[in-house]
Amino acid sequence: MILASYVAKRFLRSFLLIAGVFLLILFLIDMIEMIRRFSDRGIGLGGAARLAALNIAGSFYSILPLMTVLAGIALFLGLARSSEMVAIRASGRSALRVITAPALTAVAVGALTVGLLNPLVAATEALFDDAVAEIDRAGSQTVSVGDSAVWLRQAVQEGGEEAGQIVIRASRASPDAVTLYDASFLVFDADAGPVRRIEARQARLTPGAWILSDVADFPLDRPNPQAEVTRSQSLTLASDLTAQRIREGFGRPESVSVWQLPAFIAGLERAGFSAARHSVWFQMELARPFLMAAMVMIAAAFTMQHVRGRNTGTAVLLAFGAGIALFFLRNLAQVLGDNGQITPAMAAWTPPIVGALLAMALILKREDG
Repeated sequence: MILASYVAKRFLRSFLLIAGVFLLILFLIDMIEMIRRFSDRGIGLGGAARLAALNIAGSFYSILPLMTVLAGIALFLGLARSSEMVAIRASGRSALRVITAPALTAVAVGALTVGLLNPLVAATEALFDDAVAEIDRAGSQTVSVGDSAVWLRQAVQEGGEEAGQIVIRASRASPDAVTLYDASFLVFDADAGPVRRIEARQARLTPGAWILSDVADFPLDRPNPQAEVTRSQSLTLASDLTAQRIREGFGRPESVSVWQLPAFIAGLERAGFSAARHSVWFQMELARPFLMAAMVMIAAAFTMQHVRGRNTGTAVLLAFGAGIALFFLRNLAQVLGDNGQITPAMAAWTPPIVGALLAMALILKREDG
């Protein structure tokens, strides 16, 4: 128990040190990028630092598995260089017992990051997107999914200038975001407020316009809109929206807290949209602690032997290369899951299981009793 606690603490110290170094490096790189990106907007050094601080959380969170394999390499190289690993093995401890403590510590750290850091990343991602939209002044339409409806917003353009807003509500949408069902269009004038309400059984998005069918047009600027309603089989309403922009309006899965993802996925599916990306991301987050444990096992497989008589540099490169390979395998599985070629559970859980089993096989092969 004392030995396990000692090894776990050393691993945790290595992880925190490496995380701090990476955090500083990422902040400086991101700050330089924000200065370059918004140099003509006059955001200043403080504004660039604020944007970098909001954006850095997502980058930092995404490379946690790579920091874990580096922490594992640092741990086992330190134990080997000080001959502590020789003493541990001489006491009769097997290699699997030695790596249990840091692997379980990695699982605990991963669980804490998913439970605590993930919501922080989601919040900062949303704040960063809002800040960039405010700087770019390009947030003319938004998309959201309620409990029983899809909501969109688009600008009304006249003469190349924004003349108002259209708020769109639909009971559901097609998975490709091209068709809305039981749609209601509420037209707002920039000065006069709501001036028109259009009800349609179906609204299909084409390049530059909505094509509405079974239409009821209510003039809200008249004394009795209900009495002056105009009904028609079809109606064309100008729009600058595209299906891709609507799908992107739901945001990246990373911008939704892991605690809110199940309800968000259910809302997307009720609205008729595909929730594959969000389902894959949710499973990826559940598997993240075990991916970090697999990274520790990979580091141990290459670096936990005594350093005398072997090439330490080669072992470090092999361990880090294997960690990068597992990291990219995870990203590849995520892409396949997003495209629907494999199930979300397979995309999330296959990489850490494969990595852990291969590392364990290599450790057992080198185990001498």
